Amino acid sequence: MLKVAIVGAAGRMGRTLVEAVVRSDTATEVAVATVLPDDPALGVDIGLLAVGAALGVDSVAVLDPEQADFDVLIDFTSPQATMEHLEICLRGKKAMVIGTTGLSSEQQRAIEQASAEIPIVCAPNMSVGVNLCLKLLQDAAKVLGDEVDIEIMEAHHRYKKDAPSGTALKMGAVIAEALGRNLEDCAVYGREGISDERDRKTIGFATVRAGDIVGDHTVTFAGLGERIEITHKASSRMTFASGAVRAAHWVAEKGNGLYSMQDVLGL
Repeated sequence: MLKVAIVGAAGRMGRTLVEAVVRSDTATEVAVATVLPDDPALGVDIGLLAVGAALGVDSVAVLDPEQADFDVLIDFTSPQATMEHLEICLRGKKAMVIGTTGLSSEQQRAIEQASAEIPIVCAPNMSVGVNLCLKLLQDAAKVLGDEVDIEIMEAHHRYKKDAPSGTALKMGAVIAEALGRNLEDCAVYGREGISDERDRKTIGFATVRAGDIVGDHTVTFAGLGERIEITHKASSRMTFASGAVRAAHWVAEKGNGLYSMQDVLGL
């Protein structure tokens, strides 16, 4: 039985992760769940919050890896909180699955350094469909080369803080690498006013934040006379949560190292 710790368990994604564990066909259980110290859900059975049935696991504010019995920690919180959880897992030699977005370069380096001591799956999107799209985007970029303009459009709910999304940035990075470009040099984030003719070597990003959109991503390869669009639309957070549970089972059997969902899925 794989024992999972879920941090931020009272949030939208946290509750979905609990539900994904309960619904999983694999031998998985929620061993510990954390919430913020001032959250009304503190001390409440996490199952009542997520699935309407008690699981026998009351939420806690502090995660102690030396006392809590778990194998893998799943983290979809915030960059600062993820760094704190990373230190906890390092102390307890616990594996991690990180789906947090908006991580800085310094924070990403910290995760990479930690992976020398614990196994970590870190990906901006745990969806199987999105990761399949990344493979398709790589192939499309290699075939179409510099003959097209490339634009990445993404939309998320009004509460999402980072922009562009981590998924959109990952898509851009995959395309840039396939074309031998550096995304930091060729990315264009939004346009306004009068400008020169579009530079075909750039990769454009457009962002929408509205309502309860779970996550839409479209990459357009536009030539003169035709265009190709690769789109992924998420209608439920369950697609991300199910992928995270799958990643947790996979990484629990791996040695120390930093892995992606491409590794998990064998892509």
